[in-house]
Amino acid sequence: MPYVTLSDQIKKLHNPQRSDAFVKQLRISVREGDITAADLPARFELPKQYAKRGSNTTYTRTVKDMVIDATPDFEAWFENVNKELSPARSGGKIKVSAESIEAGLVDFQALAAETRKKMSASFSKGQALGKSRAGTGAAKPPAKKTVAKRK
Repeated sequence: MPYVTLSDQIKKLHNPQRSDAFVKQLRISVREGDITAADLPARFELPKQYAKRGSNTTYTRTVKDMVIDATPDFEAWFENVNKELSPARSGGKIKVSAESIEAGLVDFQALAAETRKKMSASFSKGQALGKSRAGTGAAKPPAKKTVAKRK
């Protein structure tokens, strides 16, 4: 039977920043009996870079290595988990600019309709606010000045 180590499997991940989540899922599967694996005394460094709050420095974690029975069930489990941990990229959003509109990357008519809708909503909101203030009456007349008599 072929055996693989956890450190070797992590090198095969599509997204190394999710290596901590992979280790966690692997340990859960071993605990539940879905995968056969054993701990090794050696430790290795995860490829994930952790950022410290308030500074620009990063650090890594070390975890215990494991030896895993590389059965077809494990390979199928690994492919499924690797796919789950991979980021689903939609291609990103195109930034609206004159160049992107001229190039046809952004639909100008849809953008104009959205702008018209925003402006109309803002205008009607202002009109409603003005009407609500107009209904409360004029501002209070200034208070009459009273002269204090001196003795």
